[in-house]
Amino acid sequence: MKRLIAAAAVLALAACAKPAEQDEAAAPAATEAPAVAVANGSPPGTYEATGPDGTVGTTVINADGTYTDTAADGTVVAEGTWAVVDGKTCFTPTTEGLEPMCFTESAPAEDGSFTATPDSGDPVTVRPVPAA
Repeated sequence: MKRLIAAAAVLALAACAKPAEQDEAAAPAATEAPAVAVANGSPPGTYEATGPDGTVGTTVINADGTYTDTAADGTVVAEGTWAVVDGKTCFTPTTEGLEPMCFTESAPAEDGSFTATPDSGDPVTVRPVPAA
């Protein structure tokens, strides 16, 4: 179950917005900081991930490359780092007993939701959580 929640949390991270278009008058690209996003272009933020069995977890993906997965009861179940590797969003937990996982994500739907499919296991549905 921890692995499913961890996987769901990772997926949630990838959910929503498209990168902003650059203004033609903007500074040269070489001086601009690169955009931070998961493999499908979704920005850092808070995401709700629902597994095939209905288990729901929350994943917070941070722009600094860290993440936290939380169970529905508020218990932190995984923490670690994330990165885009070979077109997939990959999570490397620092939580003991958990293995790294990579996800292939669908393009975000109009509402920002998407499907994240781990290299092994069943897909999860990821939805962005609106900012409070």
